[in-house]
Amino acid sequence: MEAGIDDPLSVLAPLLRVRPILDDLCRFGGDWAAPHDAAGPGWAYFHIVTRGECLLDRPGHGALRLGIGDVLLLAHGDPHVVRARTGSGGGRRAPVVEYRNAIRIKRSPGVETDTELVCGRLHFEAAPQSLIVAVLPEVVVLRATERHHAMLEGIRDELDIDAAGAAAIATDLASALFMMLLRGHLEAAGTSSGVLRLLGQPATSRAMMAMLREPARDWSLEELAERAVSSRATLVRAFRAASGLAPLAFLTELRLGLARQQLLGGRATIAQIAADVGYQSEAALSRAFHRHYGVRPGALRALGAG
Repeated sequence: MEAGIDDPLSVLAPLLRVRPILDDLCRFGGDWAAPHDAAGPGWAYFHIVTRGECLLDRPGHGALRLGIGDVLLLAHGDPHVVRARTGSGGGRRAPVVEYRNAIRIKRSPGVETDTELVCGRLHFEAAPQSLIVAVLPEVVVLRATERHHAMLEGIRDELDIDAAGAAAIATDLASALFMMLLRGHLEAAGTSSGVLRLLGQPATSRAMMAMLREPARDWSLEELAERAVSSRATLVRAFRAASGLAPLAFLTELRLGLARQQLLGGRATIAQIAADVGYQSEAALSRAFHRHYGVRPGALRALGAG
């Protein structure tokens, strides 16, 4: 077996090459909401709940409840709103903002804090247009264990003190925490479909990485089997067992995922996106996108902008 292939997380980690950027330490109370626009190509959002609980709203999805110790990763940088569990929005006031150690501290004015979050972004740098991100789940939530709580408290405490190097220490802790998040996701997804299972087998890993590096290429099953050092039948069986999809169906999922990412976070025209992900025309991408997501590319872009 090739070195590293038996450990999918070790294969995934250098491809992601993530470095967290800690933007905000939020201390909210009462009726509050924090909207976030699309993060842009190659960026993901994260929210770490260090106190209390809140809701996350995304266009086209129901509210997701987050509680103390939860670490949320929005791998595609989708637009969203983090908000209080209760309240109508009528009495919301803009937060008070101050800066400490290059971190924004946001507070709800005139009310007691009941929810605290560490918020920021991850930048994915390994591949053009962050190809690996397109096949990660849109939302990954790590439910912190007792072991994780010590790390969460360390991040918050460093951000809370006015000491030299505090932000750098907190960032290093957050980087380790996200590796643990991905490991937790790997363990939870051990019997389900997904990119992590594909990375865990030599043949599917080789074929998948070929697709990730050249998603617009007109791949044939024969070419993918050659890259995988496998027969066509063996490769198809391995892909179906790991992901529920045949190799070329997985390629379609990858291309549409990349297109979705660019539509929500980039400025390229739909025609350019179609060419970048392997479709011969804007119309061809639109048909495939509508079959898969139930919405046209232009409509999704408008929704993300709104």
